[in-house]
Amino acid sequence: MPDEEKKIIIDEDWKSQVEAEKEAAKQSAIGEPEASAPGAEPQATSEGPAIDDDPPMPPASLMMLLTSLATEAMMSLGQIPHPVTGEQTVRRNQAKYLIDTIEVLKEKTAGNLQADESQAIEDLLHQLRMAFVSSGKG
Repeated sequence: MPDEEKKIIIDEDWKSQVEAEKEAAKQSAIGEPEASAPGAEPQATSEGPAIDDDPPMPPASLMMLLTSLATEAMMSLGQIPHPVTGEQTVRRNQAKYLIDTIEVLKEKTAGNLQADESQAIEDLLHQLRMAFVSSGKG
């Protein structure tokens, strides 16, 4: 053959189809829905885990509210790490405020709680107050 230039023909559709198949295989191996699927969950990236700007929430309840306040109080007492930073920082004023808020809820709901809810608030307040005392000066 003479020194002719060889032409390479690249089928762009073929390349995109292969990429789509690779992505589909990867998603099915992981067990996650495809990103293009309606209602698909956010996908993790190489930068880190996926963050959903509007995640589904559990039903509103008194116990869920108390759990949220108690979790914040425990973070403020340095008992559990902050979920974003991973740091355990003691903020006693914030912890006292949160414990006092739970006490206000207890007082304002008095007479309107079931026996197990009332006992749960009492137990929670006792645990948080003991953690507060053990965290340093009172």
